[in-house]
Amino acid sequence: MSMQQVIMPSPIGDITIQSTSKGVSYVGFYPVVAMQTEAVDEHTLTPILICISELNEYFNGERTRFTVPLDTQGTQFQKQVWRALIDVEFGQSRSYQDIAIAINNPKAVRAVGAANGKNPISIIVPCHRIIGANGKLTGYAGGLERKEWLLKHEGLL
Repeated sequence: MSMQQVIMPSPIGDITIQSTSKGVSYVGFYPVVAMQTEAVDEHTLTPILICISELNEYFNGERTRFTVPLDTQGTQFQKQVWRALIDVEFGQSRSYQDIAIAINNPKAVRAVGAANGKNPISIIVPCHRIIGANGKLTGYAGGLERKEWLLKHEGLL
């Protein structure tokens, strides 16, 4: 499967974006080195260009929801959690317990936390909106300073 990768500058540091012909497969803050460089393919580049445009609109305060096609890779449980994360609207936050309840698995709080931490599509699949039940910021793969910035940007802090 063909894959493309670009690095996009942003207010919170460089963002690595990867895409397949199906959609964006990775948005994060660290380059993914386990990728073969291939010739540019318009089918894998198009989702990246949409993603860059939508992320720029988000950072400029012009977008609150993303429409770029996604190609997430994970277990069925992880994908279920990630779909629930997408339902957490801009400017809202939820706890791991809230997400566990949303996926009809209220005892899976720790598993939800683990799936949240494995989210390969930061910002677009808004794992930064998940906070501790006590209202405190919890881990974020991009670092707590980025999570704090994103939550301030969305008016939550």
